[in-house]
Amino acid sequence: MNDIPLLILCGALLFLVLCSAFFSSAETGMMAINRYRLRYLEQQRHRGARRAARLLERPDRLITLILLGNNVANFTAVWFASLIGLRLLGEAGQPTFILLLSIVTVVFAELLPKTLAALYPERFALTSAYVLSPLMRLLHPLVQLLNNTTRGILRLFGKSRQTTHTGLTPLSQEELRTVVREASSIISGRHRDMLLRILDLEQLGIEEAMAPRKEIEALDLNLSTDELREQILSSTHSRLPVYSGEPDRIEGILSLHKALHLLANGEELDGARLRGLAEEAYFIPEGTPIFRQLQNFQNHREQLGLVVDEYGALLGLVSLEDILEEVVGEFDSGSPIQGDTIQPRHDGSYLVDGSSNVRDINQELGWQLPTGEARTLNGLILERLEQIPAPGVSLLIENYMFEVVQISANAVKKVRLMQLNGKDAKPQQATKPDDKP
Repeated sequence: MNDIPLLILCGALLFLVLCSAFFSSAETGMMAINRYRLRYLEQQRHRGARRAARLLERPDRLITLILLGNNVANFTAVWFASLIGLRLLGEAGQPTFILLLSIVTVVFAELLPKTLAALYPERFALTSAYVLSPLMRLLHPLVQLLNNTTRGILRLFGKSRQTTHTGLTPLSQEELRTVVREASSIISGRHRDMLLRILDLEQLGIEEAMAPRKEIEALDLNLSTDELREQILSSTHSRLPVYSGEPDRIEGILSLHKALHLLANGEELDGARLRGLAEEAYFIPEGTPIFRQLQNFQNHREQLGLVVDEYGALLGLVSLEDILEEVVGEFDSGSPIQGDTIQPRHDGSYLVDGSSNVRDINQELGWQLPTGEARTLNGLILERLEQIPAPGVSLLIENYMFEVVQISANAVKKVRLMQLNGKDAKPQQATKPDDKP
């Protein structure tokens, strides 16, 4: 080795440090690259992405190859550093040059390349794949031998090493929901809200979208001809359930277009004639998931259904439009804060309709009001108090203060809501108007 020129030794040492830096950056880049982005690039027939994807199918072999190359480069570099030190300073120069090499290796072959690869993993991973792929083919027997040795040692301790092919890790609903929320830079707020609502459809029952029984507009066939005519002309709906005397016993669904066509021709409409025009009602069992019902509407070519419980009692009515509004939001009014449903007040509280949907309030205000069986704000208050409150009653649930402002027809009409700081929150309690603080 004494015959080798010093310049060649120094060049070889520099090359080995660069090799160590390459393997360090390749390891970080390969492990940090976004697997979904890599899958997209692979589908676009990007050569580097296809090579990187094949290498990542067996991450155990990839890591073995990188560590093998890194360690060979580092150990060989130490040997060359000792030769250079011996050549320049004699035996005393060997530890000096090895110490200097250690500092250079930590900074320029470990910290710097790994930091850059962590910042730009895609660039480093796709580039390094062009070098690692032929190295893997060249050193495959040695890599396989080292892997088998490691696996055998693990078996001695009763452990097994996973060697199956690994692809994209499936995301849970909560993880996917977090990804959508964090994608604000590439997805508009409206589209992001729609995606989040679609994810919620799997967990929501049909009760979340239906109009409750007391809000259903239905046509009593026992009314007089003039009363039937007046209700048909004044209705804002295109189809109405029809019944005879008892609202719970729906006999069918009447298309008002057919009735209006007959009226336009000068024909009189009585209960018997309207009953003949009505179509068979479509019933939906209580508890049907919204997403499944959307598919059922499509399969049965229906747009309106009546929700019934296990005893056949009418609970409410749901339309295809109601389900679509669960995805895209209200068609007519836009954001509730901009309308009359949620009214901000100067003290930081909100005046809210008791019929407001709890989920809609959470989405608009960014709150976390409890969403259990109760669908509306009125239902939540009645569920917690187990009685109809009087105006002025205050209720504290978690860190939200509810104050009943108005009662109408045995239901909470208006509520004042306020979010309290964590230090102000107390256990759930109700306070009567005349209670002393």
